[in-house]
Amino acid sequence: MKAHPPFLSNLRNEMADWRLWAGRTVVLASAVLAGLAVVAFTWLTEHALKLFFVFEKSYWWGPLLWTPVCTAAIVWATRRYAPGAAGSGIPQVMAALTSEVPAASRGLFVSLRLSAAKMLLTAWGLLGGLSLGREGPSVQIAAGVMYHARRWLPSGSRVSEQGLLLAGGAAGIAAAFNTPLGGVMFAIEELTRKPEQRSNGLLLAAIVLGGLMAVSIYGNATYFGVIRVENISMALLLPGLLVAVCSGLAGGLFSRLLAVSLAGGTPDWFSRFRQKAPVRFAAACGLAVAVLGCVSHGDTYGGGYAHTRAMLESGGESSSLYALLKFIATWITAWSGVPGGIFAPSLAIGGALGNDIAQLTGYVNAPTLIALGMAGFLAAVTHAPMTAFIIVMEMVDGHGLVLSLMASALVASAVSRLVSVPLYALLADLQLLRLPKA
Repeated sequence: MKAHPPFLSNLRNEMADWRLWAGRTVVLASAVLAGLAVVAFTWLTEHALKLFFVFEKSYWWGPLLWTPVCTAAIVWATRRYAPGAAGSGIPQVMAALTSEVPAASRGLFVSLRLSAAKMLLTAWGLLGGLSLGREGPSVQIAAGVMYHARRWLPSGSRVSEQGLLLAGGAAGIAAAFNTPLGGVMFAIEELTRKPEQRSNGLLLAAIVLGGLMAVSIYGNATYFGVIRVENISMALLLPGLLVAVCSGLAGGLFSRLLAVSLAGGTPDWFSRFRQKAPVRFAAACGLAVAVLGCVSHGDTYGGGYAHTRAMLESGGESSSLYALLKFIATWITAWSGVPGGIFAPSLAIGGALGNDIAQLTGYVNAPTLIALGMAGFLAAVTHAPMTAFIIVMEMVDGHGLVLSLMASALVASAVSRLVSVPLYALLADLQLLRLPKA
């Protein structure tokens, strides 16, 4: 019979190395600070968007002037003072995690300075009414806070800089969506696919702790409200499959458009204009977003939370053009070069696509197809089906739709791979071009 190790001896060995415990304390304290930074960022962005809508309701034509000016000013400030803050933020963290980036150059992608710039510039973008989300920026913000903790780690703490970046980025997603489990899956599935870089128990605890900061302050509220699901039957099979395939095709097209646009390797007039005059190009993008906002009566402004919640609460009542207009507005916003993410707009586009198919097929429970569309489109854009499935699962009241959500995310991701390469991996490679030449 196998003898059990003595408890007191193991405890003594565990407590013997003070550096190990000091390192654990630093990591967990930094995770708390990273979560609080995302909470502060959430508050800032929400109030910025509220101010914009107050302005837009008073002067419907105001965004035609205000949004282009804001977009141009944000791109100018970003290029001038914080070029590492441009775009989503997820590619920067992925780039910093790659082995070819020396420790001295990681500050190009993540730092406290970039975290502060990301918070202010993204909030400014929402103050301007741009179609962007705060989830990708939350990844870079939290990673910058966690990465700063390396200064306080004692030697021999067994915590690597890559581990801090991984935990910080995942804690950012966990805090942004109020889903600690989604943050863990995001770390495993999206930030790195190398087994040797995956989190140990301490870093998993840091991810969950960062996510719990949002839960403790905002409560255990869901992202778009609660999606109530009726009894699932075989009647869902064909509409659900149609949603999965269509969201996969649309998400793949969206990912491909972003990849081609942001890479800038095509010889078209728009790419040349963007390269030669980025600030004027940004102003033109801002004007296009404002025009789309006016056409949609303000629905395409911001991340899409308000429209999606209203669509769910009204049982699926929404304009059939919303998905297309939001698709274009989000693409143009990202193309302009402003700091901002695409997670929330992707959920809004996918939800609207699911709602359109519910209306087309006459499916009686539109919120079910809205949820499937959210998971499918997000999975198609990010090529991270399990992360998309878990994030949307947190919004569903009941377990009846869990397998359907997983199937929708997997099918949509598979369809998207036929259309587009992984978006974030490509953008991470573009970030590596910013490394100083040898």
